[in-house]
Amino acid sequence: MRYDVSVIGLYILDVLGRPVSRIPERGNVEFIDEIRLTVAGTAGGTVVDTAKLGLRSLAVGAVGNDEKADFVLATLAKFGVDTSAMQRLPGVPTSATILNVRPNGERPALHVRGASDHFDVPESLYDQVFDAPIVHLGGTGLLKTLDGERSRILLQEAKRRGRTVTFDLIAASRETAGLVLPLLPHIDYFMPSIEEARDMSGRSTVEDCAAFYLDAGAACCVFTLGGEGAYYAHRDGTRLAVPAYDIAVVDTTGCGDAFDAGFITALHHRMDPEAAVRFAQAAAGLVATGLGSDAGIVSFEHTQEQMRRWRVKG
Repeated sequence: MRYDVSVIGLYILDVLGRPVSRIPERGNVEFIDEIRLTVAGTAGGTVVDTAKLGLRSLAVGAVGNDEKADFVLATLAKFGVDTSAMQRLPGVPTSATILNVRPNGERPALHVRGASDHFDVPESLYDQVFDAPIVHLGGTGLLKTLDGERSRILLQEAKRRGRTVTFDLIAASRETAGLVLPLLPHIDYFMPSIEEARDMSGRSTVEDCAAFYLDAGAACCVFTLGGEGAYYAHRDGTRLAVPAYDIAVVDTTGCGDAFDAGFITALHHRMDPEAAVRFAQAAAGLVATGLGSDAGIVSFEHTQEQMRRWRVKG
């Protein structure tokens, strides 16, 4: 196969500033320490990190025909991501977010939906898009055209071709659940945050949330729990509660995307479930130590080294 992973979905330009304690009144200026531009989104952040972790990675998404698109495509190429399946759509802006990162790591966002709302995967791209053993769909909830039945058809085809499907979403709500639940029978690893899992299921405990999605057809749930770590629940009965690493958090932007990338990389390397979750947490932890979704991660070997150096909470 040409690729190790095909990453489909939401591609965003993030403009981040930190630390932002307040927005200046009138036209005044407030000085901050750092401003960055990064490729982000539940697909964009993930594909950058899989590439940095050594996987041959295909980006499958859309940008506009503007200066933001130039940056997104050039940055993906810089990290070694194959962008030949990226669509450049005229007449719409590239999806973008302004993130004001507070001193405590909170990150209120201003978002332009843009090209990702107009993105679809035509059958003419299927042979390329599925030329990888792992297919990741990220961004359900902010993929207006692809969301719903189009995504179900896409993931059904991935499974028909024998691919391992990983999945993450954004903007979870009871309404989003209507988009996600029909996809679950075609998903091998369902990887939302616990907050997203609760919002869609209406369940409260991590165990009840996992039972809800496993009963709905997912083969495995891997929930990120923030500072509490992660929870792994497979339909074969395996249950793992894995504590987080004890690190100094700078910015949590992109941590979920990095977790996805780390877990996908662990699948590529055929790690056992606990090692896979720990590696995914290390990738997320590295991103949390800097500003933006591409911070911290250097390579597969560097991430392994951090796993050995860091201690876990508790």
